[in-house]
Amino acid sequence: MPAAPVPAIVSGQVLPAFLLCSTLLVIKMYVVAVITGQVRLRKKAFANPEDALRHGGPQYCRSDPDVDRCLRAHRNDMENIYPFLFLGLVYSLLEPNPFVARVHFLLVFVGRMVHTVAYLGKLRAPTRSLAYTVAQLPCASMALQIIWEAARHL
Repeated sequence: MPAAPVPAIVSGQVLPAFLLCSTLLVIKMYVVAVITGQVRLRKKAFANPEDALRHGGPQYCRSDPDVDRCLRAHRNDMENIYPFLFLGLVYSLLEPNPFVARVHFLLVFVGRMVHTVAYLGKLRAPTRSLAYTVAQLPCASMALQIIWEAARHL
């Protein structure tokens, strides 16, 4: 009995590239979460009274600018990486040109990595803004292509 044909999405080069970039971005988000926890411990700035009590007393239930910066970086990741996970997967299903798709995914990955380094490292402007833009452009491109393909099939 012949083997069932493998769908192009699985056998192609697009899905593995997307899976690699998206998984690395999710791991990066976990790393930012760990960094946030480490900064909380180092600065003794805890969000919850029970954590402050465990680490020295209620006076340590407070905010800190460095912790806030980590939290903003993490929130920015959630606002941008989660949509990429959806857009990139749907875009992969459209069987785009593999080279173009890999460039899209790589730009998102590099842009988000530089954005995080710029945010946490307090790099001079406009580094963070440029990195944000580099990652957003391919997402906008993927979104437009998804809309185009969906509209064509109405």
